[in-house]
Amino acid sequence: MEHDPPDFHTEPFRGSNHAPLDPETEADVIIVGAGPAGLAVAACLVQRGHSPLVIDRAQDIASSWRHHYERLHLHTVKTHSALPGRPFPDDAPRYVPRQGVVDYLVAYARQHGIEPTLGQNVTAIEPRQGPGAPWQVALANGRQLSANHVVVATGANRQPRAPRLPGEDVFQGRLLHSRGYRNAAPFKGQRVLVVGMGNTGAEIALDLVEHGVRTALSVRSPVNIVRRDVLGRPAQLSSLMLSQLPPVLGDALAVLLRNLTVGDLRRHGLPSASVSPLRQLREEGKTPVIDVGTVQRIKTGDILVYPGIQRLTSGGVRFTDGSEHPFDTVLLATGYDAALGELFPRTALPLDERGIPLQLSGEGALEGLHFVGFDVRQPGGLLRTIALQAPRVAQRISARQANGGRHA
Repeated sequence: MEHDPPDFHTEPFRGSNHAPLDPETEADVIIVGAGPAGLAVAACLVQRGHSPLVIDRAQDIASSWRHHYERLHLHTVKTHSALPGRPFPDDAPRYVPRQGVVDYLVAYARQHGIEPTLGQNVTAIEPRQGPGAPWQVALANGRQLSANHVVVATGANRQPRAPRLPGEDVFQGRLLHSRGYRNAAPFKGQRVLVVGMGNTGAEIALDLVEHGVRTALSVRSPVNIVRRDVLGRPAQLSSLMLSQLPPVLGDALAVLLRNLTVGDLRRHGLPSASVSPLRQLREEGKTPVIDVGTVQRIKTGDILVYPGIQRLTSGGVRFTDGSEHPFDTVLLATGYDAALGELFPRTALPLDERGIPLQLSGEGALEGLHFVGFDVRQPGGLLRTIALQAPRVAQRISARQANGGRHA
């Protein structure tokens, strides 16, 4: 993908003494998203003397975390999950629960004086036509804002991915995406099939069975599973250590550790992936299942595992092995998409096969664009990656401002 770089020299840098900002139509930096990534970048910019405009379509800070299922805890330790400038409270547990993360993010915004503009949906981000700041941000209410920099912090999980299943039109039960799951109460007395063995599917299945719901998993592909803790050592810290080794050695040790601690689950319907958890994360951006009890429930038969779905029937599911079983609810833990094409309808972005940005900060025609909170290929968890990326982006923005708007 090639673009002719825009000329940043024809107009004074917006926000300089020669070209002050119009607060109604302009901003030096616009941050789209008031979750961990957006707040972290905003805080780092505030520390450097900027006043970024943070916009979110939700009505609350950290909206995604507010609406996750209630059982959710971080799978990464609090000491390696905090954002720049504020640790988690001393009395927080090692693995912070969902509400604890929400409280932390609210306190984080308050500490840094970040007051997002909420309830405003960004419909498009495009290069500005004509003089002035190079980027134009369109809101659903018709307002148009131009900016020198736009930080996209909407994350890799912006839009639920819900593949259409054969037989949906005849299935008489309930079909929903995991985004709509909060707790097990609505499913009491039902037979529930959770489709997908990622972290969300594994933990929702565990939550259901712990509350007495008859639960099964549909798993169509081999999986990588690691224990959250081995002999008291968090998997996050082990992955960080192994990632520092030469890949061949690190991958071999990761497979050995997986095999020793999780074991062979093929007779339970869960063959292990052929590549190491580290390699799968590095090459595919696919996080291994961090087990917090699901595997034991599978071994005891409390959670049954079936292969992929062939089709839905009126009263249940027919699987690819030819078996058919009744279910009242099919819950799709099938993941999310970044859906950046919706935000950039006329601008080509460098994206990988999953639609994730390949660059932290744009170059050439994309100078002034930044993407924080999308890199799911790094060991140690996304919050740790955000904490590393936010200061880098803030420094790049500050350097360009200090350089009069020219390339830093």
